[in-house]
Amino acid sequence: MSALPFSVPRRPIRELPDELISQIAAGEVVERPASVVRELVDNALDAGATEITLKLLAGGVRSIVVEDNGAGIPADELPLALRRHATSKIASLSELESVATMGFRGEALAAIASVAEVSLLSRTAEAPHAFRLDARSGELAPAARAVGTSVEVRELFFSTPARRKFLKTDATELAHCVEAVRRHALVRPEVGFAVWHEGRLVEQWRRGSAEQRLKDVLGEDFIAQSRPVDARIGPLHIRGRAGVPDAARSRADQQYCYVNGRYVRDKLLTHGARSAYEDVLHGSRQPTYVLFVEIAPERVDVNVHPTKIEVRFRDSREVHQAVRHAVDGALALPRAGEPGAEAPALHWPGATSTAPSTDSGLRPGGTASTEGRGYGSTPPPWPLQPQVQGHLALRDAAILYAQESAPRSWPAPQPGSARAPAAEPGAAPFSAPAEAPEAWPLGRAVAQIGGIYVLAENAQGLVIVDMHAAHERIVYEQLKSRLEAQRIESQPLLIPATFAATAQEVATAEAQRDALLTLGLEITPLGPSTLAIRSRPAALPGADVVELARSVLAELSQYDASNVIQRAQHELLATMACHGAVRANRRLTLDEMNALLRDMERTERADQCNHGRPTWRQLSLRELDALFMRGR
Repeated sequence: MSALPFSVPRRPIRELPDELISQIAAGEVVERPASVVRELVDNALDAGATEITLKLLAGGVRSIVVEDNGAGIPADELPLALRRHATSKIASLSELESVATMGFRGEALAAIASVAEVSLLSRTAEAPHAFRLDARSGELAPAARAVGTSVEVRELFFSTPARRKFLKTDATELAHCVEAVRRHALVRPEVGFAVWHEGRLVEQWRRGSAEQRLKDVLGEDFIAQSRPVDARIGPLHIRGRAGVPDAARSRADQQYCYVNGRYVRDKLLTHGARSAYEDVLHGSRQPTYVLFVEIAPERVDVNVHPTKIEVRFRDSREVHQAVRHAVDGALALPRAGEPGAEAPALHWPGATSTAPSTDSGLRPGGTASTEGRGYGSTPPPWPLQPQVQGHLALRDAAILYAQESAPRSWPAPQPGSARAPAAEPGAAPFSAPAEAPEAWPLGRAVAQIGGIYVLAENAQGLVIVDMHAAHERIVYEQLKSRLEAQRIESQPLLIPATFAATAQEVATAEAQRDALLTLGLEITPLGPSTLAIRSRPAALPGADVVELARSVLAELSQYDASNVIQRAQHELLATMACHGAVRANRRLTLDEMNALLRDMERTERADQCNHGRPTWRQLSLRELDALFMRGR
């Protein structure tokens, strides 16, 4: 039998030489200068350093020096520090399963030494002087240094020129190095950090409080446009700050997640935080947040990747839901206008705005925009464009609730006030104010502009309210609380739609049958690799049922079923609220305007409508004075 044309001679199995093993390990750990910086700063923090200095040349390609004032390394242990899998962090399997230090694998220094020239300079408190070790020659010699350690890395990738070609410009590599230190600085306010490049101080963060460190690293604007997060949910403690929807950005460059003090990039945490913004964030805008997740070390596996930037949780759904609820609670409170709530800044024409520039969707004679459900880069589990002419038990209950509320909620016009037109069918009007005027954070209504905006005066100055957006949020929150337990109506298919399914999809369909029925989907197995769709949501007559089923099954396999169900229901309720809210050109009396303001003050998330647009803006007296150049 002739050999195949593409066959190759069999080579014997043999052990790889140590040099090649080190090169393979280096490829996993050292991607660019920032990777070296991250590993060396990890070691400095584990040594108990309170001051860490980074010095770079050519963006870290020519030289990286990390100096710390930690405990230092004894002279007889310096050669061991450069060997693979030599570490002081763990000594047994039980310690590996509950790692509490930044480093533990014992690979970083050995990997770095295989692709660069490395020297260690260290002194302990007991030693009369420091010792310097050259990694390439192995020479150990006395040297001068205070207690602590300095690691110098020169000519990165000198032995592998091909890898150097993949590096970017010095400015780009410097930016990555600074970002690596910034990530450490955010979570360790008790440690001072300084970054030098080419002899020039680039960044410095002094020791201080956690709040001050957030201001120093992310800026005061982040503090002003974010709300504190502090929640204990089950075995997790989640702290930090979550940016308000108005502070959302076009890129996800201000999203920091930490697990037990370690910066991680975890899709589970990112999705959990992003899902909390679904009702309030416009389009593909990215929220800003810094979240510190504390969990028992044995409930999280950090030994997933050599870079230690990925983790695996024992109960992923528990963590996802905890993060979602923690951020959601921070965004919901304090409510609009209450003490402690930061009033959104008014961006006058010509001012720089971080909020998306969007049309309110309301013009005389027009209807409300229904764009932007706030899923960002994560698409909804199905193309939700519900048709609200029947089909839904939710819709019927919503309209019934609005009709029952109408007679009791509209305040009676006062003598001499203009009478408002009759309420539109299905609209949920405002409730009458009960508080005294001095207890009105959003102020007293004074006028209506263009049939769209309500003007009010409060202690700070002028409040401008988009009446449709504000009422839409009020109706939406009322519907959510009243109709949370309702099920989406389904419509049987005359001919079941079948499709080839993966083993995971079949298992999810069987395990999540009740959740699927709540969403209006009946999916049953026809065999080990085939599923049949027997009913679909009645509100989606034109949807691709197979694609719909696959999307829902994918979500249910990763995230908590209640989260997926709630998202679907909220999508439908958002459309109902948009149609039920007061329209443009609806003339309101002053009593009705004040009732709207009072309802806003009592409604969670009243700062944004369902599509992520702001509902009100504050213009201070100082800003008004500046517009008219008073005091100049």
